[in-house]
Amino acid sequence: MPDVTMMLEATGALGAAGGLGYAKYRAPRVYWSLVGLPAAVGRLTFTYRATMDVCGLTVQPSRLRAFMARNVARREVQPVPPRIHGVRGTSTGLRVTLRLPAGLEPADVIASSERLRHAWGVHSVTVVETRPGFVELRMTGYDVLRRVRMPRGAVARDMVVPVALREDGTAFERDYRKAPMALTLGANASGKSMYQRNLIKGLARLPVALAGIDCKRGVEQSAFAPRLSALATTPDDAASLLAVLVAEMEDRFDLLSRHGVSDLWELPGHLRPVPVVVLVDEVAELFLISSRKDEERRERIVTALIRLAQMARAAGIYLEICGQRFGSDLGKGATMLRAQLTGRVVHRVNDKQTAEMGLADVAPDAVTVASLIPMERPGTAVAADASGGWSKIRTPEITRAEVAAVCREHAHLVPDLPPLDPFRPYVPAEPLAPVPSLLKPSPATD
Repeated sequence: MPDVTMMLEATGALGAAGGLGYAKYRAPRVYWSLVGLPAAVGRLTFTYRATMDVCGLTVQPSRLRAFMARNVARREVQPVPPRIHGVRGTSTGLRVTLRLPAGLEPADVIASSERLRHAWGVHSVTVVETRPGFVELRMTGYDVLRRVRMPRGAVARDMVVPVALREDGTAFERDYRKAPMALTLGANASGKSMYQRNLIKGLARLPVALAGIDCKRGVEQSAFAPRLSALATTPDDAASLLAVLVAEMEDRFDLLSRHGVSDLWELPGHLRPVPVVVLVDEVAELFLISSRKDEERRERIVTALIRLAQMARAAGIYLEICGQRFGSDLGKGATMLRAQLTGRVVHRVNDKQTAEMGLADVAPDAVTVASLIPMERPGTAVAADASGGWSKIRTPEITRAEVAAVCREHAHLVPDLPPLDPFRPYVPAEPLAPVPSLLKPSPATD
């Protein structure tokens, strides 16, 4: 009987070990909650002071504290590390709030984040300043970008659209109120189109007008026609659409002037025009010309884009520009337009110069990271803005058919915007389901 009991115990232990090994790769959240989180908290608890000292994140104590240690506590005076103000576990990692002592700044902790990652055995450590004197260490226990799962609370709202997952396990949100104009770069098969699909899926649920410019004859955006207020599929149509948008911007400025406000969102709800998001699929198609007769059209397009990028934010018109490359080699006006695009998302690129075009002027440290994105990780990108901060993100995989279904479901949200009516894409009527006949068939008789 003892042999049977021992065999059952050994079998149970092997089964549990095998289950944990399976969960580590197939269900990393479960493995992290059961094994990784307790182990990380234990390492943090027992090695915190020594790790901070080795990483250079300690300061000399004040004179009063040193005096009390020597003469009252009768112990050796030790350097003071940041004080822990809270430890919170999550399904993907660990959050540790630190109170920085006098003499340390958030940049010191950021510079040591890689050392902290190795010391505590976690996948990544991101440092975020929460308020003056306090920083939060956002640790992830595993590679959350390997299999993207968006947080449950990530839903589109108030011109804020969650489109990707950050490396620290939080949602990357496209906030049009904070970054009204944005540029997305990426090579073929880098996930640029996937990013735009997730963006359109979120925008389709909001009360906004969507204007698409897809000069590849609409092969990317035509499937989303039920939710689009306008769609231009040729450079000539794009020039006309942009001219209408500039005129709409000027009309909205007149409205703002009459009511004594400087921003669309300061107007009362019943007077506020609907926001417009302009989605440019491939910006190079608007710049490149094949003959001299196309130069005039190109000038009109570039001038309209620059005017919208400079002034349209206050009128509630936002630009979302995508392309494989966006530099001065596109021609006159390209650099000026790029300087107006606050948000930057750079996927895998074919050369370092393209990464520099998107990131060097806002987050130089992120250029190298963008240049090293592997081909087998489509959808991975570096997101940055004019504040200098950046993060590594990855968009969840979604099919064109799924986004098209969302657009059809929310087709009733297409706003009434008469200036865009001439550019409204044709939406074929859905075939009706076959209706069963009410007549009973009668048998044939001779």
